[in-house]
Amino acid sequence: MQRSPSVDGLTPESNPAEAGPLKLPWAPAFPLRPLARVTLWLSVVVVAWLWAWGAWQRRWIADDGLIVLRTVRNLLAGNGPVFNAGERVESNTSTLWTFLNYFGALVGGPVRLEYVALALALGLSVAGVVLVMIGTARLFAPRLQGRPALLLPAGALVYIAIPPARDFATSGLENGLVLAWLGLLWWMMVAWSQAPRLDRTGPVFTAALAFVAGLSVLVRPELALVGGLALVMMLVATRGWRARLLIVVAGGLFPVGYQIFRMGYYGLLFPQTALAKDASGDKWAQGLIYLANFDKPYALWLAALLVIALAAVVVAARDTRGPQASHATGRWARRVQSPTAVVIFMLVSGLIQGLYWIRQGGDFMHGRVLLTPVFCLLTPIAVIPVVLPDSVSSARDRGVVLAGASAALWLGIVGWSLWAANSPGMGPDATRVTYSGIVDERRFYSQATGHAHPLTAADYLDYPRMRAVLTAINNTPDGALLLPSGNYDQWDVVPAYPPPPPPPGVSMDTWRRQIAPHTVFFTNLGMLGMNVGLDVRVIDQIGLANPIAAHTARLKDGRIGHDKNLFPDWAVAEGPWLKEHPYVPPYLDEGWITEAGVALGCPETEAMLNSIRAPLGIRRFVSNVMHALEFTRYRIDRVPQYELLRCNLPEPPLKGTPYTGLPATGP
Repeated sequence: MQRSPSVDGLTPESNPAEAGPLKLPWAPAFPLRPLARVTLWLSVVVVAWLWAWGAWQRRWIADDGLIVLRTVRNLLAGNGPVFNAGERVESNTSTLWTFLNYFGALVGGPVRLEYVALALALGLSVAGVVLVMIGTARLFAPRLQGRPALLLPAGALVYIAIPPARDFATSGLENGLVLAWLGLLWWMMVAWSQAPRLDRTGPVFTAALAFVAGLSVLVRPELALVGGLALVMMLVATRGWRARLLIVVAGGLFPVGYQIFRMGYYGLLFPQTALAKDASGDKWAQGLIYLANFDKPYALWLAALLVIALAAVVVAARDTRGPQASHATGRWARRVQSPTAVVIFMLVSGLIQGLYWIRQGGDFMHGRVLLTPVFCLLTPIAVIPVVLPDSVSSARDRGVVLAGASAALWLGIVGWSLWAANSPGMGPDATRVTYSGIVDERRFYSQATGHAHPLTAADYLDYPRMRAVLTAINNTPDGALLLPSGNYDQWDVVPAYPPPPPPPGVSMDTWRRQIAPHTVFFTNLGMLGMNVGLDVRVIDQIGLANPIAAHTARLKDGRIGHDKNLFPDWAVAEGPWLKEHPYVPPYLDEGWITEAGVALGCPETEAMLNSIRAPLGIRRFVSNVMHALEFTRYRIDRVPQYELLRCNLPEPPLKGTPYTGLPATGP
């Protein structure tokens, strides 16, 4: 059917004055025969149940998931989206995940934050797999009208069988949100690609799709490559400046608005987590090690061969019958707004995401960052149609051969899935930090805490040093900097300067505890931050919450994901702590502490720290926006003496007797 001419890209169907009732692109479009419909919904229900059950069997909240909840606590306390009160640092990669947990906490009321995160993560993970199956079923629906067919789970079955996928479905991280966003985007893109064939369009759906695509950067920064490509496709396929303006505004208003807020509030172009890991760097060799570490335990190469073969059979069995696209639009528009282009879009997105993470060096968590690329690549074949021949005259009939090949390959995928789902994974190396730096994070923390399912911050009190930190804080009423000791049952204490006299009428003990500063310097920010009060500053040496560490250079041979390592001397130098022996541990050097204190006076460093520590007003906000690029690029040297040279600052007077290498002489 020829479509009516459009004006500025808006068809008569979107104008009630010129058309009848609006036909929505997401409405049922291609009625399926009962067999296909029943097998589809049976597949969805079975896969969703298996996925939810498998994820629940491996339920846990990661230490990094608890980092998110520390930020949520600060939001609930009125301190803003920060990790430490009074220091505007964005320690969470996914902005949308942080605020979803915040709103979940508001709705949940007295429910523990850990359980809110668990429910959101599991619910979104299941929703993502369901949406991707329904979207793929819609992709195949046009050629199944009036034909007997089975719709069986394939790519979705492969994904839920991968053990790390089930691990991170409930980890308190944003993996579930990523699946839900990809599933929704895929389903909407398929509906959008079929709209010209159905003579269905409208500004509401266009704006909704653009809005979802624009959320990509707030789900995870690197997903901007996926959402941005979707928006480009929409702009190419749309005619008229009004329709294009609608796409730009709906897709860009929210993320651009938040980006301006980020630059003004945090003084950076992206979350500090990306700065801490130097997302612009590359570690190809480590990335290939990470890929092999992910592939080997589950023979993913075999699953890839089965899926590719099955996809080839599905393509060979395609039928070109059905409504055809209108020729009212341009040649490029017809090609871009088509099911084929949408399939290519998702496959290219998966490849780009995979290459990005391999270039980055992967991660220290087994399999985690490659789950998104795998999900994208499996999406177009999440379910597959097995078209049954109308009649059989010979076993060599094309329809019989294709149906038999599809069924055989599908059974192969089912067999692989059953084997992979029960794989021992990384085996004896699962909980050991070997040369690769990669561990099975869930098993590591289960073993370290003694809990099969560490879910709450209280569960992590059984992790080495955690109970001891609460004791150390309680035993230092005047305040202290706590550094991890070689003994797992204690912390090294650097005392704070003695407090001033209390005001009249206030006891010394009460006064000391009200003003006592406490800072804990430790890698595991989540379990620590969730087990101490918000008045305790928690910082790390790798830069997730520590702005000084984040602005150091990436170590070439550092453990992946832990590529920066700030010396604790800096933590002593910048705080109100006693800075000489015997008050500082013997492994710290007084000279380094003094040099670090002088280095903190570097004008560029002071400007960077003031951007996040000084009171935030209009002038500060605008200044941060103007200097966000400069602050993002700024790097300091982690060796205090080298930092003095970089900043052209004078060497402080040397304390004590310089080391000569000669035996000490008597008096």
